[in-house]
Amino acid sequence: MYKLILLDLDGTLLDSQKNISQHNLSVLEQCRRKGLLVGIATARSEVLAERYINAVNPDIVISNSGGLVRCHGEIIFSCMFSEEETAALVQFGLDVGLEITVDTPDKSYENFEKNTSEQFPDWSNTIHTDYSDFHERAFKVCIHSTDSDFAKAAAAKVKDCDYIPFSDCDWFKFSKAGASKEKAIPPIEAALGISADEIIAFGDDYVDIEMLKYCGRGVAMGNAIDEVKRAADEVTADNDSDGVAVYLEKNFLQSA
Repeated sequence: MYKLILLDLDGTLLDSQKNISQHNLSVLEQCRRKGLLVGIATARSEVLAERYINAVNPDIVISNSGGLVRCHGEIIFSCMFSEEETAALVQFGLDVGLEITVDTPDKSYENFEKNTSEQFPDWSNTIHTDYSDFHERAFKVCIHSTDSDFAKAAAAKVKDCDYIPFSDCDWFKFSKAGASKEKAIPPIEAALGISADEIIAFGDDYVDIEMLKYCGRGVAMGNAIDEVKRAADEVTADNDSDGVAVYLEKNFLQSA
């Protein structure tokens, strides 16, 4: 019997237009009525996930790819770069003229010259900066590049730094080695008094792979990259076909 549903956002709970369908929301509420807890596990910062958090009203929020974890609104885990580490990563990207985003505890920054809100409507809360004299702690830094050698060199500038690409855009995400979706789960197990075997997780991208493998049941979206599908226990419909709701209805509601 599962006790917690963990949901990635982009490419999973969100459709291609970055919305949560009423079907998904309705099914999650039905699961809640049957005693299941609901959690979000996203690479987004809390600032950029705010409207989805408000819509789902989750019991658990893993944000910044595991850098911050809340249980019933209370912070139970936090792992971030120091001011000096953040500055080192940012400067390494600036030295070669790359686009950079930084997620701090209460803000999201970017140095794009283009209007990001046109391409990413839910990025409207992002603050534009040139990062001059930038001194902030950060959960994660993302740099626009497809060069894995560059990403490796950038990560080497900071102790215990992990990096991973996104499959749907030409960016690398940098975070502390202790901050990942799967490493965010043990504090949740302790807070809720449950085991990983009692958690079912949904995802579609590289950052979801270890989470799906760690939990009792890992479900890949139909639109997931092949690496995620291979790591998962099952594959559901894609995010534009309400794959989350389809799976939960079949396995938790119709069979109940």
